[in-house]
This record gives sequence, structure tokens and C-alpha cells, in this order.
Amino acid sequence: MPDESWTLLETRRVSDHKIFTVNEDRYRFAPSGKERNFVRLSCPPWVNIIPVTADGDVVMVRQYRHGIRKVTLEIPGGMVDPEEDPAVAARRELLEETGYDAEVIRNLGEVWPNPAIQDNLCHFYLAENACRVAEPRPDPFEQFEIELVPLKDIPELIATGKIRHSLVITAFALYGVAVPRNR
Repeated sequence: MPDESWTLLETRRVSDHKIFTVNEDRYRFAPSGKERNFVRLSCPPWVNIIPVTADGDVVMVRQYRHGIRKVTLEIPGGMVDPEEDPAVAARRELLEETGYDAEVIRNLGEVWPNPAIQDNLCHFYLAENACRVAEPRPDPFEQFEIELVPLKDIPELIATGKIRHSLVITAFALYGVAVPRNR
């Protein structure tokens, strides 16, 4: 279906939060001429980074996630600040959350996390030969544990549901290590 089928008539900001703005967009659908409101979350870009040590371990973070009210096993990541380059944000998040850094950080790709309702991109990076250079610096409302996980164990952790965060799985898929063994 071509983009021209949809005409944006107006946008109304419903609420504004630190991590997203809720907007209500009114559209006209050209084939029928009917109009309808759609909700859109306007979000800043995000980054996720896979830090792999020289020993082949992935530096992962265990932290509580309010949306599911559970602790998850994830890779470091977060929001890109205004005017910040995503690669710079990836390095910043890596250092803040884990205390690790890497000489080379390379881009693995980008995805739209949920284009049905969100307007942002998530950028994925790989930090090879990551090493601990400082203590983690969590935000005032962050609490996490750092866990080193052998890279070879990642497919099994995904297959068994121990890693269920979709963007973490996407990062490993872009890296080429997310395919679980057949059960």
C-alpha cells in the first residue's frame, strides 16, 4: 500500500514523559475517505551494545523492568541524548552500566522497535575486546548486577527463554549468534 493512501490531518500531544511523548494523530484513509485517530509514541533513538571480552564472554546486565515487573538478563543500552551520535551513546551506556569500554565499537544495524506505534530507531553495536576500566555509574533509579556470560551460551539462553528481551535477541541476531539449537 503506498504512503499516499494516508493523509495526516492533525497531531495532538496527549502527554509528555521523559522516555516518550504520547501523540494522537488523525488520518484520512484515501481509498474510503474515512478518518480515524491513531496513537503514536514519539521516542528518542535507543542504543544496545554487545560487549564481548577477549575471553569470549558477553558483559550482561541483570535489572528490574517495570513493564513486566521482573528481572531480565540484557545487554547494556539506553536512550540517545539529543544531538548525540548513536555510537557515542552506545559507548556512554556501556561505561555507565558496566564500567567496561572497548577500543573499537562497530555498528551492527538499526531497527524500528515497533513501527505500529513508535517512531524511533534502535541502533545496535558490538564492542570487541571489552575490558573493565571503571566502576559502573547507575542512574539514581537504576540497580543492576553485571554478569559475564560465555558467548557460546547465548543461543541456549535464548532458546530456553532466559533471554526474552526482543531487542537483545535482535542484537544477537544481527551479530549472527542468536539462532538457538533445535529442541
